Amino acid sequence: MKTLNVIVVATVCMLAGVGIGLAAKPAGVAVFKGKAPREAGQAALVEAEQLAGTGSWELIAVGRVYYLSGDKAKGQALFDGVNARKPKPSDWQRIADVYAEAGEADKADALYQKVLAAAPKDDTGQSEIGAWYVHNGQREKGEELFARAMERNPDDMWHYVRAAEAYLGVAKGR
Repeated sequence: MKTLNVIVVATVCMLAGVGIGLAAKPAGVAVFKGKAPREAGQAALVEAEQLAGTGSWELIAVGRVYYLSGDKAKGQALFDGVNARKPKPSDWQRIADVYAEAGEADKADALYQKVLAAAPKDDTGQSEIGAWYVHNGQREKGEELFARAMERNPDDMWHYVRAAEAYLGVAKGR
């Protein structure tokens, strides 16, 4: 009889777990299908934020959409949450990229400087940030960063792509 009870309890637990798992499954296109664009976008963001969990790049990506779509407070709150943990220079750079995209040069510059100080050997970051400086009229500062990046890694094609983007006014590729 004890064996039967164990089997029944195990079966009930398994079925409950499957039910919980199915209930937790993302809703898919039903989240936003047929809704007005603003409402659809908001619904998609709520789902994306839940799926992001605690991933810093994921939360920054969700925060970017909030920030650039007009809900700067919500976007900033997500950025602040990432910064409250142990952020990496790449996290700061991604947040700075959002500020740059929003046209907030002072905020972007402050974070870019923080990235450069924290990761002085990151030639990829140097070329990307250098491109931002060139693109924003600070050619000398940008070229200094390009020089550092290319000195460290002269065969990196992406350093040249970033320079070309900056000088030709092309938005940074993702």
